[in-house]
Amino acid sequence: VQLQACGGGLVQPGGSLRLSCAASGFTVDSKTIAWFRQAPGKEREGVSAIHASEGEKYYADSEKGRFAISRDIAKNMVNLQMNSLKPEDTAVYYCAAGPAEPWILGPDTWNRFQEYDLWGQGTLVTVSS
Repeated sequence: VQLQACGGGLVQPGGSLRLSCAASGFTVDSKTIAWFRQAPGKEREGVSAIHASEGEKYYADSEKGRFAISRDIAKNMVNLQMNSLKPEDTAVYYCAAGPAEPWILGPDTWNRFQEYDLWGQGTLVTVSS
């Protein structure tokens, strides 16, 4: 059972990147899958999540309208399309899997990183000119 994240890289401000998180050992629609990020010297923060069964999507306020989370059940992957990137988006991005129960991870709690029990390795996103 594991998650594997990829897609990070160096991009100029205003550019786009697409991160992917491949799951193995379980199906992506059986768990809530989230993206977190951590910049040097800062706390880990939730970026976006997609709920297990109904696929409801959640975003941090600063990412609304710029980022889009999606899942490909056939490929058992969750993707994060990041547009209009800013230098402050620079961080290591992690995907994580957590409980499907909405009372554990829901609209107001999806970004509680301590509730996620499976983490992928990080992928570095650097936004710089």
